Amino acid sequence: MGIWDKVKAGISHELIDIIQWLDDSRDTMVYRFERYNNEIKNGAKLVVREGQVAAFIEEGKLADVFQPGTYTLTTQNLPILATLKGWKYGFESPFKSEVYFVSTRLFTDRKWGTKNPIMLRDSEFGMVRLRAFGNAAYKISDPAAFLRNVVGTDSRFTVDELGDQLRDMTVARFTDALGESKLAALDIAAHQDELGKTLIGKMADDFAGFGLQLASLTIENISLPPEVEAAMDKRTSMGVLGNLGAYTQFQAANALEAAAKNPNGGGVAGLGAQLAAGVGMGNVMAAGLSGASAQSGPPPVPGAIAPYFAAINGQQVGPFDGAALKGQIAGGQITRETLLWKQGMVNWTAASMVSDVAPLFASVPPPLPK
Repeated sequence: MGIWDKVKAGISHELIDIIQWLDDSRDTMVYRFERYNNEIKNGAKLVVREGQVAAFIEEGKLADVFQPGTYTLTTQNLPILATLKGWKYGFESPFKSEVYFVSTRLFTDRKWGTKNPIMLRDSEFGMVRLRAFGNAAYKISDPAAFLRNVVGTDSRFTVDELGDQLRDMTVARFTDALGESKLAALDIAAHQDELGKTLIGKMADDFAGFGLQLASLTIENISLPPEVEAAMDKRTSMGVLGNLGAYTQFQAANALEAAAKNPNGGGVAGLGAQLAAGVGMGNVMAAGLSGASAQSGPPPVPGAIAPYFAAINGQQVGPFDGAALKGQIAGGQITRETLLWKQGMVNWTAASMVSDVAPLFASVPPPLPK
């Protein structure tokens, strides 16, 4: 081979070019193929892989779009570009054109959520504020529309550049769908899948305007404000209590167990005090939860002493009316230190401190000095 043949071979080699895009970023939606002065050689190879399309832009106008495959760039497979450049009989020299690779794969795990609570009217709670978040997946379905309406002249366009706008649009459509559903706050969890499908239908046209297709949308969680959740927890606790009488017994049992474990509890007197406190708490809660007033029956006869319960030997006994109290005091079963309680009292109180019982000890001598 002569020297001139070698030069021609070298020139031919320089005129062959390969245009391709190997993407390992996983977040790039559009990439502009960089060439010196945007020159593409005659006979260049264009490699478009699965999950891509290649678009040629000439003087700001979208020309030819290539689907996955390998192409040799000639006048025959660049018909629109050939028309724009006025190639009638093919071309031999390099030509200038921008090549954009567009990723058509599915972009998954796109988070969305409410920045501020959504105000809704609820049938059970009245006005409530809800927060929601979830995931979406979308892809470029119309590369030409996406390049025209979104990318512009960016050399590299990533999914994050569109994230805020799509997220805000999703929240707006979600708010509208949730309001139209008129679901009670406690029933939303059972309809999250239906709400997600409704959102996909509502947002199809919105995404199409960007050249995108919304493939999936899931609602992971819808939550109430902390104060409403706390109120729900209280209501749940009331439901768990069930039988209020059983709860009272449970409180008394806890008091006995605590007294037995306390070596410095003061013996029987300490045991009685702790028992009285436990039983008293249970009785007060039972009265409050059942809607009982401080006086569930008719008022006592004027001058009569209302029935009292007494904590004797670690057990709740009674109730005792006035005559029975006199007998218990006379027999020594009830002393000045014995804890008493009647309906309407907040805590168990020593008998000597109860105004209508203290006079009954007038005829009973005080304890002998030690």
